[in-house]
Amino acid sequence: MRRWHLGSFKTLLADALLIVLAWWLAFWLRFNFDVAEADVRLAWLTTPLAVLGMLAGLSLARVHRHAWRYVSLADLRRLAAGVAAGAVLTTALVMIGRLEGFARSVFPISALLALVLLAGARAAWRSLGEGRLAGQQAAPGRQPLLVAGTLQEADQALRTLKGAAHWQVAGIVSPRPEDAGRTVQGVPVLGTTAVLDQIAHVQQIGTVLVASPAGSGLRRELLMRWSGAGLALLTLPAADEWLAAEGPNLRKVELADLLGREPVQLDEQGLHQLFAGQTVLVTGAGGSIGAELCRQAARFGAGRLVCLDVSEFAIYQLEQELAAAFPALQAEYLTANVRESARIEALMQACRPAVVLHAAAYKHVPLMEGANAIEALRTNVLGTLHVARAAGRAGAARFVLVSTDKAVNPTNVMGASKRLAEQVVQAVAAAFGDTQFVSVRFGNVLGSSGSVVPLFTAQIAQGGPVTVTHPDIVRYFMTIPEAAQLVLQAGLMGRSGQIYVLDMGEPVKIAELARMMIRLSGKPESEVPIVFTGLRPGEKLYEELLADGETTDATPHPKLRVARTTGAPEDGAAVAQAWIEAAGAAPDAAAVRAWLQSRVPEYRPRSADS
Repeated sequence: MRRWHLGSFKTLLADALLIVLAWWLAFWLRFNFDVAEADVRLAWLTTPLAVLGMLAGLSLARVHRHAWRYVSLADLRRLAAGVAAGAVLTTALVMIGRLEGFARSVFPISALLALVLLAGARAAWRSLGEGRLAGQQAAPGRQPLLVAGTLQEADQALRTLKGAAHWQVAGIVSPRPEDAGRTVQGVPVLGTTAVLDQIAHVQQIGTVLVASPAGSGLRRELLMRWSGAGLALLTLPAADEWLAAEGPNLRKVELADLLGREPVQLDEQGLHQLFAGQTVLVTGAGGSIGAELCRQAARFGAGRLVCLDVSEFAIYQLEQELAAAFPALQAEYLTANVRESARIEALMQACRPAVVLHAAAYKHVPLMEGANAIEALRTNVLGTLHVARAAGRAGAARFVLVSTDKAVNPTNVMGASKRLAEQVVQAVAAAFGDTQFVSVRFGNVLGSSGSVVPLFTAQIAQGGPVTVTHPDIVRYFMTIPEAAQLVLQAGLMGRSGQIYVLDMGEPVKIAELARMMIRLSGKPESEVPIVFTGLRPGEKLYEELLADGETTDATPHPKLRVARTTGAPEDGAAVAQAWIEAAGAAPDAAAVRAWLQSRVPEYRPRSADS
């Protein structure tokens, strides 16, 4: 049974007194303030019935659960419904008594008065509270702030900032010129976003809160136009960041904000069911994606997490991080190479994972082109084969391969090796019917090891130049948490042998990405030059998410589609294993590329000068 607190009793008492006042005012108004003695007697007699009926109606509408301090329009609509129900109940209670001479017009008058008094009291209480808060915000030591966004966005931001201890909103800047001069919650609209810098200069304010949501065109426009213009741009934290924060802690604009990626919607309940209490093994756990997969698996309640990586230092760093973030997590940290079949088989049999997330791979395109080509095959193809087979033999329920958009119409060894890895997984799936084998393709992730973002960050810190291979080169980007979450979602939804394709949004020009990062650093673009160095071996201007002749099928998740690919060769796994193992220590790179073409027909090698 729900307990009543002191605040609820205070609300009930206040409402009862206001209902009594409304009931007596109704009598006075009905008789033009000249109430006969008989009607006074009737008023006294029926007051308890009026209070009982009206409070019953308000209780039916659950009005007493509302905090007066935070009353909203929705609360007032519910209050009106409660008053209407109370009026009906009051009428019924009074009329049952068959009181002779009772003026029935008192019923509608009292109901109207009760609504006015109850709503007015709540509005006055909220206004009083906001007045006290406004006085607190004007106190010395609070930093002035401009809010940029539409009136609706500004209204939501102002509500959020009511609990902020360090900020005082000095004004609103709207994208619509007609909004100038209006007010939102008492805060004036000072002008348009087109002259944001001038408004900030006049008001002597150097900090702007961008209130537009992630993914909106206005947000991207504001950030691109005014980042690096001497203004400190802040945003509200994302939904998952609120969980770890106390109060509305604003944060600086990040690169992900400029790219406008919308938050991922996950089947939280399904993922909890998939991971809760289960043993989960992650290969490549020390890498950017692998580490995030470990974090997400821990977040969804994995009973035991086995983290495997070939790098001792990477697995040590992960151990330190997860031990601090998830102290109750049962975890094992293993150093092993996925290319060693016996080692992987032994570990898999020992831990018997329910879910295997295979992220171990070589992924740097230029490095895998020349003498390292065979290494890409040994890790990306043979390593995938070993882990997939071991997962099937250990009885894993699900195996997920982290693939790449570079596997589509590949022009480099790395991409071709990942496409062959997808075929290997499909071949293994045919041999182990009890395990769901799924591959997931996606593009670049922000801040991953070996990506352009850490490189650009270092180059900008040194004053440039920022090196971009080609002015027209484009790539798909998403954040590391988004990529990892969608990998898990695909693993939950996927059927064996399927290849999932993530919705990567709109491709981004790398040159534009470099300009974004220069702006975010606070430096003008004129101080940090961008130099174009030419395409590298195996690199192409744009990446694709589907190969020629492929189509996709929709899934229940808006950011996931299933690729309808050509069937993998039945002997693909065995042939790949035999050739790679027989290739020798250092086969000629041309021979490796020629063999890859025989197994991946869509592979078209690209030389540095082609």
